[in-house]
Order: sequence, then structure tokens, then C-alpha cells
Amino acid sequence: KQVEAMKRALGSLNLNIVEMVDENATLDGGDVLFTGREFFVGLSRRTNQRGAEILADTFKDYAVSTVPVHDSLHLKSFCSMAGPNLIAIGSSEAAQKALKTMQQMSDHRYDKLTVPDDAAANCIYLNIPSKGHVLLHRAPEEYPESAKVFEKLKDHMLIPIANTELEKVDGSLTCCSVLINKTSEL
Repeated sequence: KQVEAMKRALGSLNLNIVEMVDENATLDGGDVLFTGREFFVGLSRRTNQRGAEILADTFKDYAVSTVPVHDSLHLKSFCSMAGPNLIAIGSSEAAQKALKTMQQMSDHRYDKLTVPDDAAANCIYLNIPSKGHVLLHRAPEEYPESAKVFEKLKDHMLIPIANTELEKVDGSLTCCSVLINKTSEL
């Protein structure tokens, strides 16, 4: 089971683990977008209001805003962070509506990078001390028009990733990764 495997992995790294004990609460990682200054939580088939409330109770230093998700599996099915202040967002009506909600909820103004394909908006941003801004994004052979948009990010090291097989089972780049900010002695 995913939850048990993650608990073991995070526990082995001596990370603090918070468990949701409310059996009515649901919270899927694919619905949680952390911008570095606040959380946006997609309310979807896999995440409910109670799950968002528990996240807010856990991270009291950060604002937590909910965003209705329609016609997609998760919030991050059509958006993710592509840089420290940059939200990658798909072009669909549902994606643009969610972005508008996030902009209304936030006191902060984020830059946006709009890509033609919603699935391509799911990317992974890393700030690596020796490399700088690194962005893992969907490969040009999968989403050529979206890849062209990412190529405009001249200050990023771009790493295209093919994800066609995992996409068949609703797996996106962020679904397949857990980013942990730890020192290099790991």
C-alpha cells in the first residue's frame, strides 16, 4: 500500500510524519500545490474540504486555499510550479478557471507560463545549488507545442522526460516523485 511505503521511507529519513486520523478526510498529493509561500488544495474526487482543513491545521504558518477541480483527476493534472514564482498552467477552460480562482485567493502575484497541453503543465521544478533552476518537463515527442513554451525559459536547465506509459494509468511527473529538501549527507 502506498501510504505504508511512504511512511516507512519518510520515517527512515527521520522526517516528521503527520497522520490524518479523521476517516472522513481525504487528501491526495496530486491536489496539493505548494508555491513556497502558500498551499493551493484542489477539491476533487480524491480530496475533500476536511482534508484541506487538516493540511491547514498542520501548516499553520502558510495560507491554504481550496480550488474546485472539475473534469480532471487532480489540481496538478493541469498546473504545477515551474520556478520560484512561476506557475505552469494548461490552456483548457478548467485549468484557466482554476488559475483565476488561485489568483483571487492569493495576496501574491505569481508569474504564469501557459502551455497548450494540460498534462504538460505538470512539471517538476528544482533549485539545485550547483545547477541553479532545473525543470523536468514532458518530452517534445509527447507534447511538441508545450515543449516549445518550456524552451523559452532561458535561465532554466531543461530536462525533457517521456511519461507516456505512466500517463496511461493517470501517472504524471509529480505523481512519480517526492521532493525532500535535505542536506547532501543523505
